[in-house]
Amino acid sequence: MSDLSEQFIERIKSANAPLCIRGSGSKDFHGNTPRGDVLETAGHTGIVAYEPTELFITARCGTPLAEIEAALNEKGQCLPFEPPRFAADSTVGGMVAAGLSGPRRASAGSVRDYVLGVKLIDGQARELAFGGQVMKNVAGYDVSRLIAGSLGTLGLITAVSLKVLPQPVAETTLRFEMNQGEALDQLNRWAGQPLPIVASCWENGVLTLRLAGARAAVEAAQLKLGAGETAPDGFWNDLRDQRLPFFAVETLWRLSVPSLAPRLDLPGEQLIEWGGALRWLSSDAAPETIRAAAAAVGGSATLYRAPPGLKAQVGTFAPLSAPLMTLHRNLKVAFDPQGIFNPGRMYPDF
Repeated sequence: MSDLSEQFIERIKSANAPLCIRGSGSKDFHGNTPRGDVLETAGHTGIVAYEPTELFITARCGTPLAEIEAALNEKGQCLPFEPPRFAADSTVGGMVAAGLSGPRRASAGSVRDYVLGVKLIDGQARELAFGGQVMKNVAGYDVSRLIAGSLGTLGLITAVSLKVLPQPVAETTLRFEMNQGEALDQLNRWAGQPLPIVASCWENGVLTLRLAGARAAVEAAQLKLGAGETAPDGFWNDLRDQRLPFFAVETLWRLSVPSLAPRLDLPGEQLIEWGGALRWLSSDAAPETIRAAAAAVGGSATLYRAPPGLKAQVGTFAPLSAPLMTLHRNLKVAFDPQGIFNPGRMYPDF
């Protein structure tokens, strides 16, 4: 365990140029291109509190996710939202800052749903604490969840407390051959039934379902849905960490849409998760075409992975409405009045 809080404070106080907050760097590709003098956080490590009976764990920002998951696994517990790791040394601070969730997000919730509290250092080098360690302590403005997904633009996360849950008693995976339209229809029909479907993935004519929960519920659902086929070992981990061949592309879009949205008529290849609500797209279509298609069904399109030149040209995230942009600017000023943290990481001008 290592506490580098005082070093962080002194570095921020003496900063005369923008700072790029960086853990292991496993998520450097997410958001606009990082810039500024690097402030490394990977050395600020250690699980400082873990109470299995209270279902929470608190760790410093540089603690590897692998260490946290190993500690939880010993007690039969887990992070239900299955955060993508991308690398063996990915950190819990980067997990919260990126705000990315894995295959079980649609059934279990997102990263921010499990953030009970955070400690951070703001742009004036003040140590701030929000939230608590258990659900009953979380009151007032839920700033701790606001930090999730902020990509380090509001402050340097020094520690985070997370709610954890028991691992499911039983789990199985089924696969069915069907086209995209059939898969979307089935997923939405099944969503209205008491089935323990915790994750789904459609790609290239195959729908893969993950059932988890009480053993009796899983066995009953398996009988109702049919035997299907079995998935390769490690499929869900490969999906979680985006090691499937589909993700080995230079340009990748992440479309967040209502699960009831019909098949999107866009060129390229798609992989669909979260019961139809997350649609990955590999396409050479114009960015404005892709964003317009997502907006037309009530969603948005993020340029998730792309050459730096393309991200600089069109931006990672879809443009915000004027009221939302004003809110973002006001939050940035409140937490980081000098604009020293991760400038331009979310939107080019702040």
